[in-house]
Amino acid sequence: MIRLFLAACLAVVFSQPARAVDIQEVVSPGGIKAWLVEEPSIPFMALEIYFAGGASLDREGKRGAINLMTGMIEEGAGDMDAAAFAAAREELAASYGFDVYDDSLTVSARFLTENRDESIALLKLALTEPRFSETALERVRGQVLSGISSSLKDTNDIASAKFDALAFGGHPYGSKTTGTIESVTALTRDDIVTAFQDTVARDRLYIGAVGDITADELGILLDELLGDLPATGASMPGEAEYLLDGGKTVVSFDTPQSVALFGHQGLARDDPDFFAAYVMNQILGAGGFGSRLMDEVREKRGLTYGVYTYLVPKDHAALYMGRVASSNDRVAQAIEVIKDEWAKMATEGVTQEELDAAKTYLTGAYPLRFDGNAPIARILAGMQMDELPITYIDTRNDKVDAVTLDDIKRVAARIMQPGELHFVVVGQPEGLSASN
Repeated sequence: MIRLFLAACLAVVFSQPARAVDIQEVVSPGGIKAWLVEEPSIPFMALEIYFAGGASLDREGKRGAINLMTGMIEEGAGDMDAAAFAAAREELAASYGFDVYDDSLTVSARFLTENRDESIALLKLALTEPRFSETALERVRGQVLSGISSSLKDTNDIASAKFDALAFGGHPYGSKTTGTIESVTALTRDDIVTAFQDTVARDRLYIGAVGDITADELGILLDELLGDLPATGASMPGEAEYLLDGGKTVVSFDTPQSVALFGHQGLARDDPDFFAAYVMNQILGAGGFGSRLMDEVREKRGLTYGVYTYLVPKDHAALYMGRVASSNDRVAQAIEVIKDEWAKMATEGVTQEELDAAKTYLTGAYPLRFDGNAPIARILAGMQMDELPITYIDTRNDKVDAVTLDDIKRVAARIMQPGELHFVVVGQPEGLSASN
């Protein structure tokens, strides 16, 4: 019965528009900062904890260590093995999730008010006394190796890995967070312990909390949960130099359909032109069937089922990327159409009709992101990592609405670089050879 109630809590929808979300900044007695949205109507809470750095903190020669470590955090803690820890979590009807990305390690916790203290105590055990047993290490290592093996046969994964390696070389961005079969096979328990110490520390915390808890209660909770973590972790990596020029790289793979991943340098999240670029990208390739690329590549020519573009503002590099899949005999034509549209955007910008439609969609869709305690908690933590002000939710749509035709023309001329577009094509593309 208690788990059914928890499921109902997870599905609770914040009925208020985004502008009505009241965010408080909380600083614990021990100095740990978090952003809080109180919602006492349901006895349930969502907590998001982000540790900056993520898989980019892998030590030289130890690629995949932080990913493997993240998969083991919940595999036993203190005097509990993996089965005992899972049973304790089930008894509390609590939910914990641990994930790692290029620039962050994230912890997601969901629990009922009546079990708050016990749920936090169990999570604290995982974050301060993980067992990292040899048995768990081999089990999770096997799962990771299976995933790596599968990715070696996936055209999208192959394209991403190749593009990253060409773009960033020896920087952590240049290789997959999971590591390779060779690097993961060689990892030891000591490597896992070191990865944990490098990553899970108080000097890189960003926290979002939403639900049935007051600011004073949250402050006490933060110190109890996180106060015993090490004060500092490993130093952050340096900026990632972008190494690619325009051209094409072809990776031969036996498949009837080629995948093309393409891109060049983009904009940092704090760039003054970011919102103009964001709206421009909605028009070019992020707007689904309403985007230019979908219209030109799919609707008019039938070259693909889907094509899209996206901004990638990482912590140490920024890219402007896109992806398309097409049959081997037509992918070369799809690439030429994409290049033509890239150049057209760079020189001509967009129309007022396109701009108005993009603004309407982006401002109307934004409040839909605030559809429950957990999504809001993630938004709060992400805002802090991106160094956005606490008032950002109130002003975000205003920034979108403020974008003008001149703004988009300026940013398009600045960042759209058709000559610098690099295409990594995986498949057996006809009439297409590497030019890099």
